[in-house]
Amino acid sequence: MNRRKAPLLLAFVLLLAGSALLVFKGRPGSGPSSEPATARAPAPVAPGAQVRVDQTPGPLSEEQQREDGLERPEKDIVSYLRSRYGARIRDPHTQMRMLEQLMRHFQKLNPTGWEADLLAVLKQAFPELYDELVQRLRQRLDYESWVKEHHAELKDKPEAERRAAIWEERNRLFGKDVAEKIWAAELRNTAVADALKSIDALPGASVSDRMAQYKQSLEKTYGEKSQAYVQAHQQELMNHFLDLGSVQKDLAAMQPEQRAKNLRTIRQEMGLDEQALQRWEELDRARDARWELGSQYMSEREALAQQYSGPELEARLTELRARYFADEAQTVAEEEQSGFFRFTRPRQWGRN
Repeated sequence: MNRRKAPLLLAFVLLLAGSALLVFKGRPGSGPSSEPATARAPAPVAPGAQVRVDQTPGPLSEEQQREDGLERPEKDIVSYLRSRYGARIRDPHTQMRMLEQLMRHFQKLNPTGWEADLLAVLKQAFPELYDELVQRLRQRLDYESWVKEHHAELKDKPEAERRAAIWEERNRLFGKDVAEKIWAAELRNTAVADALKSIDALPGASVSDRMAQYKQSLEKTYGEKSQAYVQAHQQELMNHFLDLGSVQKDLAAMQPEQRAKNLRTIRQEMGLDEQALQRWEELDRARDARWELGSQYMSEREALAQQYSGPELEARLTELRARYFADEAQTVAEEEQSGFFRFTRPRQWGRN
């Protein structure tokens, strides 16, 4: 994919994925969803990544079933709900997470009558909040219907208009305060993604300057939890920073020693310990050697292509690949037959 188009695609995906956070097959007879829509807060996706938009859920994995308590449907579900969700049951995000789990559970057991079963359990588990939870369920189902109905329309809108339309409907259905609590993770991810765009566009900033701005944006977004969040998402956050075009441009212009120093600083700022830093430096050296080998191979390959053709060229290329790549020679040959030349890809410092 054209890397210049990737950020635009990604921005669309972030918003559309956010619009579907609470969307899975929730009507009678529709079957279970692939995962809890609001259960996790993933690291923000940064420019440069490609994500496929797919609103058709797949089956639950065994790990997801174990996590959601679905592997033991005969257990005391009322006690389970009180134990797992009771402490935070007044939080809208917690409520939605619980409702989505129950929807998957009862849709699987009773596809045509799941809603009545779900409501009965809610009344037993949290009678004092029953009316509120029923309202939350209705809001969630209405939002699902709206997203499905307007999917094509949203897809064709510019990013800003799409975001505004999605939040207008969320606020209408749930109320602004509740909607922001339910989609708090999306709001944080969007804030960091927007910050990355601004950081990438900073004129004349050094890699260190950009990293300082990045850390400030994380601290502003996650507050007192920022250090724990960075610790839990070191790899993703580091990759998002390294994927910035401005950072790659600066790293490419550096001498090897200076580049290695900057990469080490980036990783230190993301909280990596000394052992991890040493492992990364070893990997960098291996990658550098690999790319140098690839450069030499491509030079010799080009020279052979200028001198030979047909079966003679292929025979000499087979020898060349065996000399350079040994056990990987056949894989490289198959890649080249398909039109992929691994060493003509752009070098992404710290990434490949």
